[in-house]
Amino acid sequence: MAWVYLFVAGLFEVGWAIGLKYTEGFSRLGPSIWTVTAMTASIVLLALALKTLPVGTAYAVWTGIGAVGTAALGIYLFGEPATAARLTSIGLIVAGILGLKLVT
Repeated sequence: MAWVYLFVAGLFEVGWAIGLKYTEGFSRLGPSIWTVTAMTASIVLLALALKTLPVGTAYAVWTGIGAVGTAALGIYLFGEPATAARLTSIGLIVAGILGLKLVT
C-alpha cells in the first residue's frame, strides 16, 4: 500500500506544480485553493508512504514522479520544447524511478 500512497503523492505533486502556473502568483482563488490542497495531499501521502519505505527511496521516487509529470505536462499544456535531450533526460529519470522500485 505504501507504493500506492507514494504514487498518488507524486501525482498530487504534479498537480500542485502545474497549479502554481495557473495561480498567477496566488492571485487567482480557484487555482490557489487547488494548489494548496494538492500540496497538502502530496505531503500527507508521502508521510504515509514513509511509514514503511526508506526515506531516500521514497523521496527520490516522489520527486521523480513530480519532475517527469511536470515536464511532460509542460510540453503538452504550455508548448515547452520536446527536444531529444529533454526527452532522453525524462527517460533517465523514469529509469531511475523504476530502478529504485526494483531494489526496494
